[in-house]
Parts: sequence; C-alpha cells; structure tokens
Amino acid sequence: ESNCTQVTEFSLMGFTEDPVTQATLLLIFLLTYLVTILGNLGVIVLIRASSQLHSPMYYFLGNLAFVDLCSSTIITPKMLVDFISETKGISYAGCVAQVFIFDLFGMTECFLLAMMAYDRYVAICHPLVYPLVMSPKCCFQLVTGSYLAGLANGMGQTIGMSSLSFCGSSIIHLFFCDISPLISLSTSDTTLSHIILRTSASLFGVSSSLVVLVSYVAIISTILSISSAEGKRKAFSTCASHLTTVSIFYGTSCFMYLKPSSDSSKEEDKWAAVLYTVVTPMLNPLIYSLRNKEVKEAL
Repeated sequence: ESNCTQVTEFSLMGFTEDPVTQATLLLIFLLTYLVTILGNLGVIVLIRASSQLHSPMYYFLGNLAFVDLCSSTIITPKMLVDFISETKGISYAGCVAQVFIFDLFGMTECFLLAMMAYDRYVAICHPLVYPLVMSPKCCFQLVTGSYLAGLANGMGQTIGMSSLSFCGSSIIHLFFCDISPLISLSTSDTTLSHIILRTSASLFGVSSSLVVLVSYVAIISTILSISSAEGKRKAFSTCASHLTTVSIFYGTSCFMYLKPSSDSSKEEDKWAAVLYTVVTPMLNPLIYSLRNKEVKEAL
C-alpha cells in the first residue's frame, strides 16, 4: 500500500464500441431522457396548477416526479456525452457526487412508492377515515421521512466509498458510478462498504417493500370481498399503475443490490441498471397520467 497510486479518474465502459450501435443507443436514450424531462415536469406543473389534483395521491405523485427528474438527470446526460466522447472518464470527485445523489434519490423513491401503497390501502380499505388519516400534515411527514431515509442512505454509501482505495484498475463495467462495482474494483478492505451496502439494502429496501407487500395483501383481500364487478374493476384500476411501477423498480433494485456477488454478470447488471435509472423515470409519468381520468380532465 505504500507504493499505491490512488486513482483520480475512472473509466466507464458503457454499452458497446460499435459506432452504429452507439449512434442507435444515443438516439434511443436521448429520446427517453427528453420524454422523462417533459413528462415529469408536466406532472409537477399540472399538479401544482390544478386544484382538483390537490389530494394526497397526487402530492406523493408530484414528489415522485421530482425524484425521477433528479435521479435521471444525475445519470443520463453523462451517459449521452460518453456516447459521442472518445474518453469515457469521470473524476473521483464526480464519482463520489454521483454515488451520493443517486443513492439519495434512489432510496427516496423506494419510500415514496411505499407511501403511495399505504395511501391506496387507506383509500380502499378504510375510505371513511381517509381524510383524517391522510391529512396534509401526515402526508408532509411521510414525504419528509422518505427524503431523510434517502439522505441517510446517500451519506452511508458515500462514507463506505471514502474508505475504499483504488490503486489497480480504474475501469467501471457500467455506464455510471454505482457503489457495487466500485466495491469490487477496490484494492483495500471492503468489509465496511459491504456492511453498509447490505445493511442499507436490507434495512431500508426490505422495510419499504414490506410496506408495499402488506398494503397490497390487505387491498386485494378488500377488493375480493366487493360484490360488484364494476366496483372491483375500479378498485383494481386505481392500483394497477402503482403496482406496475413497483414491480419494475423493486425487482431490478433487488437484483442489483441483494444478489450474491458470485452471481454477478456485467451485461445483466448493465441492462438491469438501465431499467431503473433510465426507463422507470420515463414510464412513471406516462403510467400515472395517461391512464388517469382526473389527470386527463385537469389537462
């Protein structure tokens, strides 16, 4: 270690070296990012401007759109630049910033999705007390708690990264700086980083997913007890959008952070990361808005 020369810049591998494939992916991801920006900004503006959307569900949705906007912006523009750049490098400081901000908003989104599941649970299973339980004060506290959980996760992962030394290879087999490939790239003892990563994923990720799971078990049980077919259809339609987003986001996140390191496949990791860093932020405003009658009326 006395002869260690600390890495000051990392190289991001990206997707491919083939120029045609790179140009195709550049256009696809650029279009995806533009839809993400316009869609999420549109949702935020519409919710703030329309009084009929000033309800707990849309309060959570507005915050989800903001989080998607931020998490996508910390990843996608750099990825697009790398498609047309000969050197796909990122400084150590830039890598630390990317890890912190992405993990902050990534965990915040986990908890916001859990809070939205709880909101649907109260609305469907306990409609009479819904205005009392989901009061503006309660909604503010739930959203604030989500951001604080994200902040704790971001700080934890950044502390874990600061304890790592990088003296050998500086090549990250991904299109952005993420804590998992950085741990495997480190030449120092990674025990602390592994403990922080597993504890954060288990404590925050599992707890938020349990809220979603328990909420939907109760929701499905309530829906099945509804005698009217039309009533069942309406209840299911209010949850379908959220359930779709949750499945994509939690599924890919668990695949990335909770699977054994021996099962790691760089290509699988790369495309799984695309799903929750690029695709999900684009799909969320489309899923929640285009199929929503209230949003269409507000538009």
